Amino acid sequence: MATTTQMVALATQVRRDIVRMVHAVQSGHPGGALGCADFMTALYTSVLNHDPKNFTMDGRGQDMFFLSNGHLSAVWYSVLARTGYFPISELATFRKLNSRLQGHPTPAEHLPGIRIASGSLGQGLSVALGSALAKRLDKDPNLVYTLHGDGELQEGQIWEAAMFAAGRKVDNIIATVDYNGKQIDGPVDDVMPLGNLRAKWEAFGWLVLEMNGHDFDEILAILAEAKTLTGHGKPVIILMHTHMGQGVDFMVDKHQWHGSPPSNKDLESALAQLEETLGDY
Repeated sequence: MATTTQMVALATQVRRDIVRMVHAVQSGHPGGALGCADFMTALYTSVLNHDPKNFTMDGRGQDMFFLSNGHLSAVWYSVLARTGYFPISELATFRKLNSRLQGHPTPAEHLPGIRIASGSLGQGLSVALGSALAKRLDKDPNLVYTLHGDGELQEGQIWEAAMFAAGRKVDNIIATVDYNGKQIDGPVDDVMPLGNLRAKWEAFGWLVLEMNGHDFDEILAILAEAKTLTGHGKPVIILMHTHMGQGVDFMVDKHQWHGSPPSNKDLESALAQLEETLGDY
């Protein structure tokens, strides 16, 4: 388990990776990726039972993670590389022709850590539930984790999956929603209001927790609490409050950075705010 100091250093470096990767090809989604850097860092360094050197597609004997909002690929690739799944130098190939690091993750590239193609929003929870049921059949005590965008909850398939999970008592899954209130076209409440998300998920039969996605102590405490709630007949979901663009002052809480790459000047300003803690790729 990493210390808070180690996690802060890694998350800062991950944010540097994100802005550099997206800038280099002038394509990608920096906003949400920056906002989820702390969560992904904590998850992979201190929560998941996983073995980067022995990755398997079926995930037997390990926890499994699914990134449903696959446009956040830059943060996932950075964390995977920096926790030992593949060489850090490979981050330089992000979104380039013949790269394993496609804009949306895909298993066709045989990149360790990736089990499904994601980015077509709304599908990740369904796949994760299938994996959770497989673990149940295999009597595998490990858990399945997912990450979703709040705008993604506007997809109907999410709620079909939510009903299924509660109805089948899938209690070995911990889902997390990146609740930053922003999506590509503007504030989520302007595009399609989600209402009271806590009450909605509870009405669908889920156990609901909330946390600050930028406080490592709170992230670890709530994920630990979520784990204690598994195995009791109900699925678990965490509403994670974050800021889009966290770590780069001119990107914070601005939906325009959902899918816009930084210019040369933007990159210079962003990197000035993000210390090179572990070495650039």
